[in-house]
Amino acid sequence: MSKPSRRPTRLLLTLATAGALALSGCTGAGAGGENVDYTTLPNESGTPVKGGVATIALNPGLSPNYIFPYPPAEVSGTVISRGVMWRALYRPSGTGDSLADEATSLAELPQTSEDGKTVTIKMKDYSWSNGKPLTAEDVVFSFAVLKAAIAQSPANWSFYTPGQFPDGVTASAPDAQTLVLNFETAYNPSYVMSMLQLLYVMPSADWAIAEDGGELLDYHNPENASAIYDYLTSQSEDQSSFATNPLWQIVNGPYSIKSFESSTGSYSLQPNENYSGPGEQSLEQVDFNAFTSPAAVLNQLKAGDLTVGTLDSSYASQIPELQKLGYHVYGAAAPARFDALFINFENTVENFDKVIAQDYVRQALQHLIDQPGYIKSRGVYAGAGSENYSPDGADSPFPVDFGDNPPYPYDPAAAKKLLEEHGWTVDAKGTTCTDAGSGEGQCGEGIEKGQKIAFTIASANSPAYVGSRDLAFVSEAKKLGIDIDVVTKSLNFMYANYGNSYAPANVNEWAMQDFGPLYNAAGYPTSNTVFNTGGSFNLGSYSNPEVDEAINASTFGLEPEALRTEATLLAEDLPVLFFPTPHTLVVWKDTLSGPPATFHSLLSFIYSPEQWYFTEETK
Repeated sequence: MSKPSRRPTRLLLTLATAGALALSGCTGAGAGGENVDYTTLPNESGTPVKGGVATIALNPGLSPNYIFPYPPAEVSGTVISRGVMWRALYRPSGTGDSLADEATSLAELPQTSEDGKTVTIKMKDYSWSNGKPLTAEDVVFSFAVLKAAIAQSPANWSFYTPGQFPDGVTASAPDAQTLVLNFETAYNPSYVMSMLQLLYVMPSADWAIAEDGGELLDYHNPENASAIYDYLTSQSEDQSSFATNPLWQIVNGPYSIKSFESSTGSYSLQPNENYSGPGEQSLEQVDFNAFTSPAAVLNQLKAGDLTVGTLDSSYASQIPELQKLGYHVYGAAAPARFDALFINFENTVENFDKVIAQDYVRQALQHLIDQPGYIKSRGVYAGAGSENYSPDGADSPFPVDFGDNPPYPYDPAAAKKLLEEHGWTVDAKGTTCTDAGSGEGQCGEGIEKGQKIAFTIASANSPAYVGSRDLAFVSEAKKLGIDIDVVTKSLNFMYANYGNSYAPANVNEWAMQDFGPLYNAAGYPTSNTVFNTGGSFNLGSYSNPEVDEAINASTFGLEPEALRTEATLLAEDLPVLFFPTPHTLVVWKDTLSGPPATFHSLLSFIYSPEQWYFTEETK
């Protein structure tokens, strides 16, 4: 599963991309109130012109501060362009109908044995930027370093759950072009693919060292692999040397680092002349500029200073103006994305853990979220959003059983009824438990007479719609006497401090949190690691044995409908409160072109500048 490193993977738990879909049926509000179609993906056009600098806006609030692809947990690292400088074994596809973009992956699609315990992979003819061939042994090396990182601390890889991948997995390279993975326990092949999309491939012939100028070590030895990991992470801590350290110039992706501004997190990339994948690398330079707010991005777009950026959905009314300024605007709900209020089931402040453990309380709270209203509201989504009630996201390839009839739609009257039927006296001045006990029609186990429903929401300061929807929910809750405070925090602060799985000391500092989007694997959106008991990204310590069983089936089983069962159970049990999914609005100058799939992939923040070019109209 998110951040982009442990923290940013919350934002990009598993990257999704590619696929030239021209989605339809959604419009945003124009500046004068008119509807504007932004859902048609522009065709490739124009005559390519060699050269030019593309300036791309980084996601506001997430400036990179690390360069090694597997940062240790304690640094809370946001990593520079892993998908552009270093490619994972497989590149994800965001179309929802395939798991990987084979054309831009480092290997051919895997072949799985009948018992599901052996995967054989043929590497493609790629090379490193220093001219050395990229081999299966490089993947074995990367796998060994990843396992060393996890051995030091399970928190060093966001996607790790004890007992699951890469535990019980052995990687070997019988020859330079063949990689073999052997599993002690069979995995669902789709789950394996989602994990291999997170296995960034590193150069064994240059990085298998533990000191400057050191000799190459046998990384098959876990002690050596651990020493290599320590060395590489220590080198990555010196931001001033990102562009000068020879280590980081050895890449397998289309671009290498040219400069890095440690004060801001902005950086520039230059072409890797030995890149072996698709794309002409017409652009002579790609600049990624850091921003602190969506408003700042909008201002730079209007000034014409950005080539590519994303528009906060609350600014959908600005689409007509941007189009008049010479920008394409394309938007949709990103594949496998869901937005939610994450619940902390272990927070004991105001007896919150006992209250929120009651199914009917979570159901009542979900009934207070006006998904259609938020989408229409100029102050929240401004028309740029889609309803969503499950962790699979909108338009999932594994649709939930209830279809278009969510179990807990917006219905304040139903919320009030649920509370009253379970022993609460509902009063706008304060809703109180008046029939304590664990019997039918009573408040529930651990809830005493006189208990009120009160808690705090930690709300991210960016994007803008986050605070707007949180306040709208709080306003509705207060009508039923539910007392909720909203505390605004920066994304980076929340990433570092609000998660029971990695910041247990702060368990009572947050009851719910809204940090924006979470992404599952687009082609196979299992909630493994997020909602299974003990999952590495189970932020609020949610636990349900039935859900655990369903997630195990989607992870280890071979039943194709397992994900449908998993998603339906989660939608009905409410480990989180679901918000609508804002449309990701991608903006780029109409003098920049390339395959439509590469612009669709920007919905999931996957960049393919090697396939872009400026057109002759630029000159």
